[in-house]
Amino acid sequence: MSENTIKCETDAQPQQGYRAVIEKVTRNAIGHLVAHVKGQAEPITDIRVARCFPWSLPECYISIRDKQGSEIVLLKTLVELDADSRKVVEEELRDKVFNPRILHVIEHKRDFGVTSITATTDRGRVTFQIQSRDDIRILSPTRALFRDADGNIYELADLTALDPYSRKYLQDYF
Repeated sequence: MSENTIKCETDAQPQQGYRAVIEKVTRNAIGHLVAHVKGQAEPITDIRVARCFPWSLPECYISIRDKQGSEIVLLKTLVELDADSRKVVEEELRDKVFNPRILHVIEHKRDFGVTSITATTDRGRVTFQIQSRDDIRILSPTRALFRDADGNIYELADLTALDPYSRKYLQDYF
């Protein structure tokens, strides 16, 4: 977790006040997520998980929903789940959305009003284009999101953690 990410308070009672309490989350034989709910004989299959605040509180408020989209439970943090369930949910959240973190800028070019950035990310090397400042969302003095022409989001978690070459090209957006 980045320094710029707000930490959630973990002293609250887990899953209090919700319709269900999750005992565990697994995958079935065809890869769907399954929620085993306390007090229910049958598990809920084909559940969905989503971060309620993916950029400002990525480790907090994880919604678990049935396949119709109705919320089963809202977890304040994944610590409320056992270790195996937490691993399954973390993998699902990671694989669900392609939002690589920028680690190093390899090349930065501006031609005809379009900026092309080639970068090393935590998901490999990428090249993406941004057309205007509207494609950049500043989250803090050192953290930003870049949206490319295809709608993909690239996260710059901490400008100050980048090497001087990378900072030189990205600091102008702050």
